[in-house]
Amino acid sequence: MSIFIQPSEIVLEKLNERCKNTMSDWLGIEFCEIGENYLTAKMPVDHRTVQPLGVVNGGAFCALAETVGSMAGNLCIDRTKYVALGLDINANHIKSAGKGHVYGIAKPFHIGKTTQVWEIQIINDEKQLCCISRLTLSVIPINR
Repeated sequence: MSIFIQPSEIVLEKLNERCKNTMSDWLGIEFCEIGENYLTAKMPVDHRTVQPLGVVNGGAFCALAETVGSMAGNLCIDRTKYVALGLDINANHIKSAGKGHVYGIAKPFHIGKTTQVWEIQIINDEKQLCCISRLTLSVIPINR
């Protein structure tokens, strides 16, 4: 059973369209796979995401983790009534990445009524772990 609400109706193109004209769009982040209990997005390693030494900036790793984890969290709730927003993020940088793409794979630890906790593993094109992140989301009612 999938954790996502109506997974047959979730279209990656719609997720990517939702991010147009945002920071994730500027960084080139693109959602590329959705499955039972996970969401994956990729980010290019290029002039937008590297630091002066030519490897991915730690902040770009965090932006990828926050983007994929937050989107995954919002797919688990009734968005007509609630929104999931980042409350806390941490990241351990394991290996640098200097070319190609990096991929953030978000999987849930906890999906609750008021909080969610997600693990985001960021790997390179060779499937080597570059960063591990934990994202806590706060699920709050939408006041309409």
